[in-house]
Amino acid sequence: MDTRRYTKKSMKSVLQELYIQSFINSSWTYHYGDVPGEKTVTFIWSTVVALYALGGLIGSITVRHLTSLLGRKGAMLLNSAIAVVPTVIMYISKPTYSFELILVARFLFGFGAGLGLNLHTIYLGESSPKKIRGMVTVTVTTFMSLGKLLGQFVGLREILGREECWNVLLCIPGFFCVVQLAILPFFPDSPRYVLIEKGNIKQCRKALQCLWGPGDYKLDIEEMLAEQAVIGEQCNKSVLDLLRDKHLHWQVLSMLVINGCIQFGGTSAITVFSFSIFLEAGIPMDKIRYVTLGIGASEVLISITCGLFIERVGRRAMMWRGFGGMSAIMVLITVTMYLKDYSSVIPYITVILIFLFFIFFGGGPAAITPSLANEIFIQSYRPAAFVFIGFLRWLLFTIFGFLFPFLIATLKSLSFVLFSCVGLIAALYVFFILPETKGKTLLEISQEFENIRVCGSSTEEVLCLETKL
Repeated sequence: MDTRRYTKKSMKSVLQELYIQSFINSSWTYHYGDVPGEKTVTFIWSTVVALYALGGLIGSITVRHLTSLLGRKGAMLLNSAIAVVPTVIMYISKPTYSFELILVARFLFGFGAGLGLNLHTIYLGESSPKKIRGMVTVTVTTFMSLGKLLGQFVGLREILGREECWNVLLCIPGFFCVVQLAILPFFPDSPRYVLIEKGNIKQCRKALQCLWGPGDYKLDIEEMLAEQAVIGEQCNKSVLDLLRDKHLHWQVLSMLVINGCIQFGGTSAITVFSFSIFLEAGIPMDKIRYVTLGIGASEVLISITCGLFIERVGRRAMMWRGFGGMSAIMVLITVTMYLKDYSSVIPYITVILIFLFFIFFGGGPAAITPSLANEIFIQSYRPAAFVFIGFLRWLLFTIFGFLFPFLIATLKSLSFVLFSCVGLIAALYVFFILPETKGKTLLEISQEFENIRVCGSSTEEVLCLETKL
């Protein structure tokens, strides 16, 4: 096996790719009686990868219609039920020698991922008390990191990372969907959805008591009623309404900048170069997977730590420090990549920098963005906002996936400087523009964004930005 391929992705990813490509090859021969060409196998594998992203894009843009039709809880139950289907399809693809079933399963898995991420973030944000709203929504990132770590663990060769088990490994997400189908019916729908969109105060209070414990929650209900009065009859705005509303331009721009800088901030570059960096540090090839597990574990721990401090430190401070730390580390990695031949210690420093990069990323942009997306849009615009954010996330993911190989081929390790500039732009934007949302009602946050304005001077042709920081 050509070990140079490992410089492009982790050993686990390469092995899974080889296993599935081998299955595509054998299943094609089984059904059609001839051996497929290398280009055919590569095309089918690329389609397998692309269909997940396509499914995620479509799933993310259906959130507005499903939440309006079924409510938050109903949409999550439907999503979990849908996710069981690709689990069964993926499992039977191997005994039936059908690579076509893998294509269907990957699309449905992507659909569930795109829809589920938006649904869970909306539900948690609308169901949490104001004082711990950030802490609750950070758990979205925590469990995503935990899921990734679990995938890395069970993907070890000693567990399910063998060729005969690849279809079982890819079915693991279905287990958690079954758990949610069993547990979620005992939970109420989002209190904010029940009151603001359905107008049921009694059911809202019952939901609050179920989720938060005994109490009257008069002030919380009054806050929701005030938001309902502002919204009026139009409870479910479209994406076009979101983009046309001049009062929401700063919120939309903020999500565009933050999500764009996350996608182009260099996490993919770190992943690409990490394997070769670990090899140069003297870590044996068969042990690098355990180092990767260590990175995954550090992401989980920093996400938990972020949840503990978010209500004390604030969203804005953690966000700009996260982007700033990522930017600084990118510069340092560029330096160490150029100096790696001058000392045997340099690769070890680079390994430490990689760990620090994921700590800053996990404790800043990755953790704070779901909370921020929930807080800066009021109830009537929130589903449309998540459609926009979901579309933006998957679109930028696709664009970056297309451009990234050309960047690496042209700039090589200098691409880290470009990613550092992206992180710096995000840090400056968050520091100077983005208001703090900690401990504020959604209407107060909306007013904070209203206070961001562009003003002209009559004596000097200067534009200045003002915000309450």
